[in-house]
Amino acid sequence: MMSPLHQAGLNYPDATAIEVTITGDNTGLNSRISYARLSGLVLHLVHHLQTQGVKQGDIVACVSHNNIEMICLYWACIDAGWIFLPLSPRFADVQINQLIERFKLQWLWTDTPSKKTTIKINHWLDIDLSKILPQTNCNSVEVSANIASNIILTSGSSGTPKAAVHCLINHLSSAKGAATFIALEQSDAWLLSLPLFHIGGLAIIHRCTLAGACIVLRNATQSLAEQLQDSSITHVSLVPTQAIQILQQQPAALNNISALLLGGGVIEPALIEALQRQHINAYTSYGMTEMSSQITTTKANLSGHHGRPLPSRLLRLKEGVIWVKGECLFLGYLTDQGLSLPLDDQGWFCTHDKGLLDSEGQLSILGRVDNMFICGGENIHPEQLEAVLLSHPNVAQAIVFAIADATFGHLPAAIIDYCPIDNSHSVEVNHSATFNTHEMTVEAIDIHAVNLQLSQLVESKLARFKRPRQFFTWPHQVVSSGLKVPRKSIIEAIQSTICASKKVL
Repeated sequence: MMSPLHQAGLNYPDATAIEVTITGDNTGLNSRISYARLSGLVLHLVHHLQTQGVKQGDIVACVSHNNIEMICLYWACIDAGWIFLPLSPRFADVQINQLIERFKLQWLWTDTPSKKTTIKINHWLDIDLSKILPQTNCNSVEVSANIASNIILTSGSSGTPKAAVHCLINHLSSAKGAATFIALEQSDAWLLSLPLFHIGGLAIIHRCTLAGACIVLRNATQSLAEQLQDSSITHVSLVPTQAIQILQQQPAALNNISALLLGGGVIEPALIEALQRQHINAYTSYGMTEMSSQITTTKANLSGHHGRPLPSRLLRLKEGVIWVKGECLFLGYLTDQGLSLPLDDQGWFCTHDKGLLDSEGQLSILGRVDNMFICGGENIHPEQLEAVLLSHPNVAQAIVFAIADATFGHLPAAIIDYCPIDNSHSVEVNHSATFNTHEMTVEAIDIHAVNLQLSQLVESKLARFKRPRQFFTWPHQVVSSGLKVPRKSIIEAIQSTICASKKVL
């Protein structure tokens, strides 16, 4: 099939493909790259990297924040049959070196020159788009849409990162299905608010390219709210904490947004209510890396469901666990033995998420199977408790986990990111945004009183036996390398502290 990028260059040559704010000269000017220009940049980049020795089937890694070079590099990989592997800049250099060894990586590009002294790679790639002369003639480029095109690292809630491999068909099927629910036109602009090492960021690239819409890069000199308010952005993908922060700081920033897609975390009813009061067109979705982003999508609602499967996706429940398949399903995990795609005998993939379908086929998520534990013969789903804890105004983040108990087998315990109540804004959202809590101290909060309130809250909403028996303060020294909270690392940090205290005693 023809490369979607070069097809866009032919169909929408003058449409803006990428918009970026130029900050180097303090002018704050916007630079716009047309689809014709982007097509030409990618064609030149393919030739440039081929002369450096990159061959079909090679993995091309990059360590960078979202920028034009990353977008060009991705489409160059599609053209040339390379495998695009974006790595989070938050990864420690020692972790990147481990990944280089694990996947036998030979090629790496970074926008941070200082990393070249600590990262050990055989070949550093040189990408300088400023040296590529403008090109206006677009060419049709045939690409192999069913071969491996990218790797996204995903660890879910635990463990060593898994390397999920996709092909172009996976992404295009995902983007086309998403467009049937969230309309996207050539005149629209989607903010690339999610990193390209996350499946949600890569999904934005494909949605916009198919529609001939504009991809807007984040302006590092502005807050997210400021950029939304000062630009012509029509579509934005946010995790709930980002939406909460905007509603608290600059709620008017979302007034001109045609579509707000929420995902990647617990979405509290208070957030939905706040968005509805401002008549913001918000959607919620259930998705995963292995299914190339969205699986289900619906208008944000107080019922807590995430809608029905989009086109090219199939979903079923087996013993309360969600299984999926379809054109969006990835090629498999990259292992030492090659690709591994764990399916049942009918081709279904187990998500390990617990779900519920109502009479109209709307999906609600109950939690992760592998997070569940048993307390006195009763199943405890941590996500259910966490949703209740998060409704307290002094709780920014919460993780529930099991601690061993001689009588009950396990008891629930909670790790809490405490935060002061912020009454300075008129928009009512149930808790303060997590972004500022690192700079806040908890000394001003009566933690003992808050913990007592949290226990009573759980008892009133769920059942007394589900209340956390112990509360621990959030270990902010554990740094997340992605959008999701590193659940296992947070729990391990607390368990290490518990073990250390027992040794002292």
